[in-house]
Amino acid sequence: MLVSQLYAPTLRETPAEAEIVSHQLMLRSGMIRKAAGGVYTYMPLALRVLRKIENIVRQEMDAKGGQELLMPIIQPAEMWQETGRWDVYGDEMFRLKDRHNRDFCLGPTHEEMITTLVRSDVRSYRQLPLKLYQIQNKYRDERRPRFGLMRGREFIMKDLYSFDKDEDGLAKSYDQMYEAYTAIFNRCGLTFRAVEADGGAIGGSGTHEFMVIADSGEAAIVYCPSCEYAANVEKAELEAISIPKEELKTLSIVDTPGTKSIEAVTTLLGITADKVIKTLVYNTDKGVVVALVRGDHEVNEIKLQNLVDCLTIELADEKTIVETLGSIPGFIGPVGIKTPMLIADSTVMNQYNAVCGANTSDKHYCNVNAKRDFSPTIIADIRLIQENDPCPHCSLPVKTARGIEVGQVFKLHTKYSNALKATYLDMNGREQLMVMGCYGIGVSRTMAATIEQNNDEYGIIWPAAIAPYHVVIVPISSKDEAQMSLANSIYKTLNASGIEAVFDDRNERPGVKFKDADLIGYPLKVTVGPKTINENIIEVKVRRTGEVLYFDVNNYLEEIKSLLARL
Repeated sequence: MLVSQLYAPTLRETPAEAEIVSHQLMLRSGMIRKAAGGVYTYMPLALRVLRKIENIVRQEMDAKGGQELLMPIIQPAEMWQETGRWDVYGDEMFRLKDRHNRDFCLGPTHEEMITTLVRSDVRSYRQLPLKLYQIQNKYRDERRPRFGLMRGREFIMKDLYSFDKDEDGLAKSYDQMYEAYTAIFNRCGLTFRAVEADGGAIGGSGTHEFMVIADSGEAAIVYCPSCEYAANVEKAELEAISIPKEELKTLSIVDTPGTKSIEAVTTLLGITADKVIKTLVYNTDKGVVVALVRGDHEVNEIKLQNLVDCLTIELADEKTIVETLGSIPGFIGPVGIKTPMLIADSTVMNQYNAVCGANTSDKHYCNVNAKRDFSPTIIADIRLIQENDPCPHCSLPVKTARGIEVGQVFKLHTKYSNALKATYLDMNGREQLMVMGCYGIGVSRTMAATIEQNNDEYGIIWPAAIAPYHVVIVPISSKDEAQMSLANSIYKTLNASGIEAVFDDRNERPGVKFKDADLIGYPLKVTVGPKTINENIIEVKVRRTGEVLYFDVNNYLEEIKSLLARL
C-alpha cells in the first residue's frame, strides 16, 4: 500500500472527547471515526487489525472442533420470552417492532438464538458434542457509552456455544476453550490473566474472565504472587477474619453529634475502623436488604445480589430508610432494627465490643456483640477483597491490579436448554437436557486493549501478529529519484516475500512521515536516505525498543523476517 493512497487521516491534536489512551490514539492515527455515541466506523487500518484478530480466533476455535456459522442480529421476542429474559434484561436491550407490530431486538447476546436453532435439529446423543461459533456485531444500549471501543453500543464479538451430553462433556469443552483463549491472547502478544469471575446476566456457574493487565482497566482483579490464584474482586471469596477474644462489656449508648461517617465516629471515640460495624441499606426487587460489614471493609454488591437472588440492587435513599426502617442515614445499626432481611458478613460475627449506629440521630451503640445483641437473617461472605488479604488458596497476601476484560468462558449447564426444552435422546432412548457452555471474546475490545497495553508518548506499538502492516518504508527525500526507486524496490520485495509493507511516497517532510509511522505503530521502520545510496546500507528501527539496526541493501530480507518473528 502506498501511503499517498492510504485512507488514514491522522490528527496532531487529541480530541477532547477521548478519555483513555486507546481512544485517543485510534482517533489520532486515523483508525476509527465516531458516527454516534458508542458507535464507530472502522477505518482501513483498524479493519486490518480486526481481521487479523478474527483469523487468530478462527484458527484456535477450529482447532478445538468449533464450526463457524452466522446468526441473525435481529431476534424475535418469542425466544427471549421463553427464557424469561425479555422482561428482565433491562434497558440495555435495543427493542424494535416491525410493520406488523411484532417485537424484535438487536442481539445483545445469542444464547436464546443458538439454543432454539440446535433444539430444532439435534435429536440424538450421536450428534453431540457440538461447538458452534460466530463473529459478528452485538448491540447494547449502554447508559453512558465511553472510552471509545471499550464501552460501545455496537461492538464486534466472537461467541461460541458448546452442547454436550453431560457435565463431564461440558468440563472437557470448557477446558478446551480455556486453552484456546490462552493461545489466542498469547498469539495477540498480550499480557493477561485468567481470573475467576461472576456469571452476571448470562447466568450459569463456573466462569473465568480473561483480563488484559492495564492501568486503565475498568475491572479490579486480585492475584496471588505465590500460587496460581486470580479472581475478579467481585468474585474473590474470603474466610472470616479471626479476632482475639475480649471480655464482653455492657451495651451502652453514647452521644455522637454529627458523626455520619466511619472516619467521624472513629475520630470522636478514639477507636480504629475495625471496631465499627458499618450498616448499609439496599433497595432490591426482593425488598429492602440491610448489610453489615466491618468498618474498614466494603460490601461486595455482586456477592450480596447473588445471595439475595435479586435482579436489581442499589443503595436506598433517605426516604426509604426512614419509612422502611424508622432509622436515620448515618446512624443506622443492627441492634433493634426492624428489617425483613439482615445480612452480616462473617467477619462481623467475630467482632467484640464494637460500635454501630443506634438508629437515632446523633447516637451510637458501644460494646456491641453480635451473638448477644442482634441476630442476622443470613451470615455469609459479603465483603470486597482488598490488597494483602489472605489468598483463598494458600493464605499468603494477595496483590491487586487493573484489568480490561477481553474474553469470558461460562458453564451454563442446563439454564437455557431447560428453559427452551433443548433435549436429545440418550443411548437408552431417554430424553435428556443438553448441557451448555458459552464462550465470548470481544474482538474490537481486544484491539483497544492491545493499544492500552502497547503504547508510548509517540503512539501505538503493535505486536507484529496483529499490526495493520509490518513495515513502513520511508525515503528521506521524495524528490530524490534514487531514494524513491530503492524504497519502491524494497517495498515490492517485502510484499512479495509475505511481509506486509507500506511505502510512504508522500511529498512530505521526513519529520511528518516519522511522526505518522510512530503514531500508527508499524513494528519496523525502514529508512532510505543518502547513506543508503552512498553506502548500500538501510536503516531499520524497531518501534517497540527504539533499537536501530543497519543491513546491507542486498541482504536485508531474512534479517527483517527474523526481527518480526521476535515481535
